[in-house]
Amino acid sequence: MRAIVYTAAGGPEVIALREVPTPEPGPGQIRVRVGASALNRADILQRKGAYPAPSGWPTDIPGLEYAGAIEALGTGVTRWRVGEGVMGLVGGGAHAEFVVVGEQEAVPVPPGMIWRDAAAIPEAFFTAYDALSTRARVAGGEGVLIHAAASGVGTAAIQLAKVMGATVTGTSRTKAKLEQLHELGLDAGIDTSKRPFRDQIVLPVHVILDVLGGPAFADNLAVLSPRGRLVLLGFLQGPVAPDANLDVILRKRLEVIGTVMRTRGPEERAALAAEFRDRVLPRFGAHVRTDLPMQSMGTPVRSDPTLKPVVHAIFPMTDARAAHEAMERNEGVGKIVLAW
Repeated sequence: MRAIVYTAAGGPEVIALREVPTPEPGPGQIRVRVGASALNRADILQRKGAYPAPSGWPTDIPGLEYAGAIEALGTGVTRWRVGEGVMGLVGGGAHAEFVVVGEQEAVPVPPGMIWRDAAAIPEAFFTAYDALSTRARVAGGEGVLIHAAASGVGTAAIQLAKVMGATVTGTSRTKAKLEQLHELGLDAGIDTSKRPFRDQIVLPVHVILDVLGGPAFADNLAVLSPRGRLVLLGFLQGPVAPDANLDVILRKRLEVIGTVMRTRGPEERAALAAEFRDRVLPRFGAHVRTDLPMQSMGTPVRSDPTLKPVVHAIFPMTDARAAHEAMERNEGVGKIVLAW
């Protein structure tokens, strides 16, 4: 099969398209012919040598999510049939023509949705749902602050938080990006290009989803309401918080929660996939069920439950270098997708 391969650690020039062995499904596994796969910051970091793949996943083939059709079944598979459309998360290897996953870790592609849209769902929406619902326990009427709101995870989190009945504030260094996010449900946008976000907060903040890391840590603690929850998803600006005063955590009874998706084992991924399939998947586009109880995702107040993947750009898998360069320019809103 063809696959995107990192030939060394470095810039986009180390990306190559190579022929590699096609993986075989073992017991309880399915092999998926990948139609499309999105690009993530983790893929960029892995290319630079800063984020190696977890044990058991390809060390030189990137790709954390996929959408495509089942091409082969391992022994004992009962959930799926050959030809069915599925999507999901992997620890790596999805930027290839085929990927092998456990049958319990895949979820159906919403009926009528093309691979290129479906590929923008797993990493963004699984991560956002897990952070908001499981980790932060968002309740109706609470305020959620989402950093880098124009990112894939950010655009998913805005929509999910609104379904949960929250008010949503988002940050970005680009005013034009913030303007595009209001149609997803953003209540207040904060342009951080000129002033710190802590000086511009106008809505209460009970939960923060943060990908910035150390430099934003002190300001995050400062804007959180008592008993607020800070969920750390990454540290794009670095892992060190030099100016943080931990006393505020005790005084305001705050929770600081760290989470990562890539290193989870198959049991955790399967459990999240099952919950996502039951509670979130029915809200996508034409697949929305009008009889779905709003209480299935907290206490939502939004009358329109429809979710949608947000795709900024689509590149041929054969032009992965251009996709990497586009992500590093940080120009768009939503996901960058690679398609065969």
